[in-house]
Amino acid sequence: MKDRHGLAMIGITTGALAVLGLWHLFDVRAGAEAAGDAWLAGWYLALWVPALGAAILFGWLLQGQIRGRRLSLVQIYPAAGLLLGLLYLFVFPPMSAPDEISHYLTAYELSSRVLGQPVRSDEGRTLVRVQDWVFEDSEGDYVIDTSGAYWKAADGSTEATAAGQTLKEDTYRLVHNLLTGAETPQQKQLAAAGGGDGLLAETRFYTVDTTPAAYLPQTVGIVLARLFHMNSIWLAYMGRFMNLLFFVGMTWLALRRLPFGREVLFGVALLPMTLHLSASFSYDVMILACMFLFTAVCLDLAYARERVRLWDVALLALLMAAGGPCKMVYAAMMGLCLLIPVRKFGGWGKWAASAVLVAGAWAAVMALVNAGVVNAYASAASTVLPVSGEEGFSLTLLLHRPVLLLQMFYNTLLHHLDEYHLTMIGSELGNLDPVLNVPYFLIVFYTAGLLLLAFRVPGENLVITGGRRWWIFTVCAVCTAAIMLSMLIAWTPRTSAVIEGVQGRYFLPFLPVFLMACKNDRLVLTKDGNRSILYLMCCANLYVVLRMFSVVCMRL
Repeated sequence: MKDRHGLAMIGITTGALAVLGLWHLFDVRAGAEAAGDAWLAGWYLALWVPALGAAILFGWLLQGQIRGRRLSLVQIYPAAGLLLGLLYLFVFPPMSAPDEISHYLTAYELSSRVLGQPVRSDEGRTLVRVQDWVFEDSEGDYVIDTSGAYWKAADGSTEATAAGQTLKEDTYRLVHNLLTGAETPQQKQLAAAGGGDGLLAETRFYTVDTTPAAYLPQTVGIVLARLFHMNSIWLAYMGRFMNLLFFVGMTWLALRRLPFGREVLFGVALLPMTLHLSASFSYDVMILACMFLFTAVCLDLAYARERVRLWDVALLALLMAAGGPCKMVYAAMMGLCLLIPVRKFGGWGKWAASAVLVAGAWAAVMALVNAGVVNAYASAASTVLPVSGEEGFSLTLLLHRPVLLLQMFYNTLLHHLDEYHLTMIGSELGNLDPVLNVPYFLIVFYTAGLLLLAFRVPGENLVITGGRRWWIFTVCAVCTAAIMLSMLIAWTPRTSAVIEGVQGRYFLPFLPVFLMACKNDRLVLTKDGNRSILYLMCCANLYVVLRMFSVVCMRL
């Protein structure tokens, strides 16, 4: 490395990370002493040392040279995405992400189908190995009914404590016990009852009703864990790791395919919320991965390729079929296909056939997976929300009262736009836990970093211009409106003045293309500092994981 400025930045950043890490060690030790878990300090040091090593590694990759040349962002991302994802995987244990236990059970059901094992009980509940029941009943609160073919919580049983739903120090203790081979309450009860390893238990949590494609990576991990008779914690980590591996691989493919704007996608992939989701069981991984690659293919065909091949159309159809049905609101992303000139298809006939193939793939999977839900929302004159039991907004009502719809949109943006921004970056990690928040000064830094990555640098050509830019903005606006409309119908009671249930992470799939379209001739940087920005964003994540670990340790 010959750049003294780069060396100084790495030295200062790594030194600051070391000092802040030692500062948070005091919190970890205080929590360890209060809980009587001395091993927490050892775990923290096992996190702190790799974090410092990662700060140096990222600096070398992004600021340095190898054999006289700099590595490209495409070459660097797999190391950055995988390493940061693994650190988030360590700090945020299984079931701590939004709705993760439901995503986990959905993948578990698919693994049972693959292995030819019983999937559901007669009552329609998901069946898991008795030892895996620990994630639902981490403290053994259930009174167990063993009279049937499967164990279940007896009627009148107290509400159990699910692992990681509120991430506290005792969640780390549970993970530690599982990693060290300590018996879970379920295993003790199984031994006392004389049951075998093949005994199954039914859960009280529900699965997610969506396309099975959204859970293929997680299912592969669980299948491997069950085939090799891994215990519960390794089973959960295998499922999460395969999801992380899939996300990093798909984002890498998107970076390779992008003709420009790679630094923007790299930056969005480094947001705390993105990394937190990528290292979980969430089907948001499939949505993000498919929409990132879908965007990259559309932009490549629109601005770089001379012609559209059949393989390109098939890929677009596959991506939309896999990611679209998870949240149908992202169907609007198909509008990016209209950026591709008709001449590249070879004429209007081939263009129309391609459009039918892409839209038809999405519609066919939608008909298989979500037809009942769509019909219910479209035909209902009035709705009752399943969560609260209150009367909600029906599509029929909103179509007859468009002013009310616009008023709800306006009020929501007026009162919650700041919340969407904060939660998109990562102000509430874990299971939407405000205690597990990225500090506000880092939220500002990540936001500024993304905006700077979206500005032109000296010598960079302005690619997205004129009507195409405004079309991209329109696609993003339609996605936003669809998200708000869906939550207005599915989640918001009639008594509310604003739309409830919208979360900032829902905007991540189209954030990269929105930022790419923001490049213009009026805001141009005087120097290309993109690599320095990405390096600092990587190091900010290293601080986030250190701080989060200390916060959880103090949360007794």
